[in-house]
Amino acid sequence: MKRIVLTGGGTAGHVTPNIALLPSLKEAGYEVFYIGSYTGIEKQLIEDLEIPYYGISSGKLRRYKSLKNLSDPFRVLKGYFQARTLMRKIKPDIVFSKGGFVSVPVVLAAGHKRIPVIIHESDMTPGLANKIAMRSATKICCNFPETVQYLPQQKAVLTGSPIRKELLQGNKLAGLNLCHFNTEKPVILVVGGSTGAVKVNNAVRAILPELLKDFQVVHLCGKGKTDKSFENKEGYVQFEYISKEMRDLFAMSDIVISRAGANAICELLALKKPNLLIPLSANASRGDQILNANSFKKHGYSAVLMEEDITPETLLAAVRDLYQKRMTYVNNMALSEQNDAIGKIMELITANSK
Repeated sequence: MKRIVLTGGGTAGHVTPNIALLPSLKEAGYEVFYIGSYTGIEKQLIEDLEIPYYGISSGKLRRYKSLKNLSDPFRVLKGYFQARTLMRKIKPDIVFSKGGFVSVPVVLAAGHKRIPVIIHESDMTPGLANKIAMRSATKICCNFPETVQYLPQQKAVLTGSPIRKELLQGNKLAGLNLCHFNTEKPVILVVGGSTGAVKVNNAVRAILPELLKDFQVVHLCGKGKTDKSFENKEGYVQFEYISKEMRDLFAMSDIVISRAGANAICELLALKKPNLLIPLSANASRGDQILNANSFKKHGYSAVLMEEDITPETLLAAVRDLYQKRMTYVNNMALSEQNDAIGKIMELITANSK
């Protein structure tokens, strides 16, 4: 039986595509192992699936000044030697990396051991972790056609992002029952990412009285970001994070308000859900979500509202316009060629395993 090591972490976006690959990997006869951080979100998500999990030391790779920049390189170095030890122990035939800072020592250790590595870049332009890792990569998968120009030509492969098959099998009635909603009003799903989005949360809550006249709202707020003052409000329900029932929430939702993380928007594309993207501001990121959102807007898959432009009036107008034009977005998404990411990635894994 061939062995594969999956790695990636820090946010759910660096883990869920790996999870999406698991059924196909097992069907193909691979024994799966996971290397992540000691306490990141990936640890709980993977251990819940009963996949052998190994935690290593990791440090965040920053482009800005911070005192942690003095200590984190030593954590990364420690993680590198831990990963080398694990490579000797597990003896994988191939490594698949979804990125995030914890993946860097794993990819470098695999490269040192001459183990084939496939990495996946979700965003329009490669992040710092993948920029470092791509030197050791055999192949580099990406989501957007525009990304290929930023990657080594002989390594780049346009695949799209692996989407969990169960997301396509949601039950609308189960979602309505979970939220205690009815079928009389359409449903808006608000998704701020696994860690939540305070500005999006606040903006949505500011217009709730108007929204609830015409819609029901299910709000994924992020850990510790629910608001008790909105509990038991008819037509509105909030959760910190949803995993298993996410497919049912998607199934019942008519439109979605979301950040523009690459994996999130690829799920919306696969599900053909009309969406309003509010990308993370360039002041709080390297601007990748803005690039992602603009690409989807250009292809007619998404409406976009910049965080800096949010007011109660602009957000409410954008939501109403999206709902009115929802079928135009559905039809555009139906024409997308960014399909079968899992099949394409599995071909690469099979072809490049030792």
